[in-house]
Amino acid sequence: MTPFPYQTTQPDSAPEKTIRVLLVEDDEDDFVLTKTLVSTRDNANIQLDWVSEFDDALERVCDDQYDVYLVDYRLGERTGIELIQEAFKVGCLAPMILLTGQDDLEVDYSALKLGAADYLVKGRIDAQLLGRSIRYALRQSEIMGEVAEKENKYRSLFERSIDAIFVTDRHFDFQEINPSFRNLTGYGIDELRQMDIRQLFENPAVYDQIRDRIAESEQVKDMEIVLVSKDRKKIDCLLSAVAITDKSGAITWYQAIVRDVTQQKKAQRDILIAEKLSMTGKIARSIAHEVRNPLTNLHLALEQLKEDLPDDDPGLTLYLSIIRRNAERIGQLITEMLNSSKPRELELQPNDLNDAVRETLFLVNDRLQLKGMKLVTDFSSDDCAVPLDKEQFKTALLNILINAVEAMEDEKGVLTVRTQPLQDRAVMVVVEDNGTGISEENRQRLFDPFFTGKQGGMGLGLTTTQNIINSHRGSIEVESQVGAGTTFRLLFPK
Repeated sequence: MTPFPYQTTQPDSAPEKTIRVLLVEDDEDDFVLTKTLVSTRDNANIQLDWVSEFDDALERVCDDQYDVYLVDYRLGERTGIELIQEAFKVGCLAPMILLTGQDDLEVDYSALKLGAADYLVKGRIDAQLLGRSIRYALRQSEIMGEVAEKENKYRSLFERSIDAIFVTDRHFDFQEINPSFRNLTGYGIDELRQMDIRQLFENPAVYDQIRDRIAESEQVKDMEIVLVSKDRKKIDCLLSAVAITDKSGAITWYQAIVRDVTQQKKAQRDILIAEKLSMTGKIARSIAHEVRNPLTNLHLALEQLKEDLPDDDPGLTLYLSIIRRNAERIGQLITEMLNSSKPRELELQPNDLNDAVRETLFLVNDRLQLKGMKLVTDFSSDDCAVPLDKEQFKTALLNILINAVEAMEDEKGVLTVRTQPLQDRAVMVVVEDNGTGISEENRQRLFDPFFTGKQGGMGLGLTTTQNIINSHRGSIEVESQVGAGTTFRLLFPK
């Protein structure tokens, strides 16, 4: 007999929303029995339709017109379990209740594992049990839908957050990591889950401090940290973290938000550098004005004195030569001081940074050989082209190379120079030495005008270097340890 749709009559006094139910049953007698059960007053708001064939049922599922499905386990050559599996594959969210025989308990448990909302044993079903099971399944489905919607919302916030977010267990092992954190550090999700978080910190002591603070107060807010990315780039960050506890108050997991403030820090440093250079320029111009006028008079007086004194007096000639050389030296120092603080006018051209570094190394090669020092180079085979004023760059790099050579011991010095592209955004030049190193206090003042550790130096070489690199819109970083050497990193944007 061809199955037909059946709808119970809903009393006018019942305001409940109609529940659309599809019975998938190949036995018409069972359909009639089920129709009788839903025809009671308690189940008056249940609308029952019937199909007997597996394919017809799957088609109805795909149409998504029903709130609940009652599915018999035996459907000819197919089974209700298969229908439930197919329904979930096509994205059906409506609950499915499996109808089984008395000897199919293992089937019942399998159905629940696959996602069935409930199971009912034929022969034990009454109107009250059937109605309660349908309403319970529908209510559970609505609750699960609400939970899924909220989870999707918060998952979307987590996944699409601009800030880096991660979740750890109570042992500080990574559990959840959003894409922003992976992009920030450069590591893949599997790499991070196998890592100790401590490895990401430039200073492991800061990590220990965070653990102590969060254990004490269960939160850390806007703590400044420095992370190290996979390509060894330092990242200035603000970290906020909270501990999540269970009902007993025991910490179960931690959630942390990491905000990248590298560009803000760089902007602050650039402003500070600009202010220092501006102040240096003002001092230099003031000194130049005050010194060059009497210096000019000194030159004129020397020329006049030279005409009035006899040429055959070797002593006078020697003294005049000394005065002239030192006057010229004073004029040269003033010029250097002015140039160190004056913004550079660059002639930018596309240049291979590898070639520019090689040409600069050629200028210090004789020094290295005379001092018995070793040169180690590692030039990247990737594209290292950047907009560059080559001559200005060579001046800046030469200052660093000379300082490195002078910091190392004869016959033991090793100078290492390498180039490294940083994805598509920049190219880095790294200069390492195994010299005496620089104290942290002196490292902070390294680029200050007139600061020098050399006897007789003016302290303008690295100021000039920084000025040139900043004019290229690049940046310079320095790491050093007393007795272990110094590393300079020069970054030039592509």
